[in-house]
Amino acid sequence: MPTAIDFVTVSTAGLESSPHADALAGLRANEARYFKNKYDIEFFTEPASEKPEIVDYVSRVLNEREIVIASTPLEVTEMMIDAAEGRIRWTYVFYQSGLVINVLYTMDNAKKRAVGFKLSMGMDIPDELADKFKFARQKSKLAGEIRGSFFVVKKEYA
Repeated sequence: MPTAIDFVTVSTAGLESSPHADALAGLRANEARYFKNKYDIEFFTEPASEKPEIVDYVSRVLNEREIVIASTPLEVTEMMIDAAEGRIRWTYVFYQSGLVINVLYTMDNAKKRAVGFKLSMGMDIPDELADKFKFARQKSKLAGEIRGSFFVVKKEYA
């Protein structure tokens, strides 16, 4: 059952098994605030075990770069948004390690598709990403320090 993520009162519900539960919850709340401010929509997540097709979709996109995430997926969400730049399929997976992966996939513009990686404060860069990406730092009131990176999606995954 989907749970609305509150970015005012940050909760670790659904993320308790992560050694970085507090930071991961802050990162999830940070995403919820982004979607509320940018698109005026609520951010909902569900247990990954209830939506394995979302985890499979993200895994297929990651396979473009031969990336296999070793951590257990905890929560997922997927939204279709009608935005000024067209229809966007946003997909998120929150992992036990503290990693968050999102796939931004514009349905109408193949040039605006990317996979984003965000690391919860305090976590090490996962081995499967360490040699492939450089991570930039960003401050967040909800998540502390976020380290992020991305790659452009080149194949079709509609």
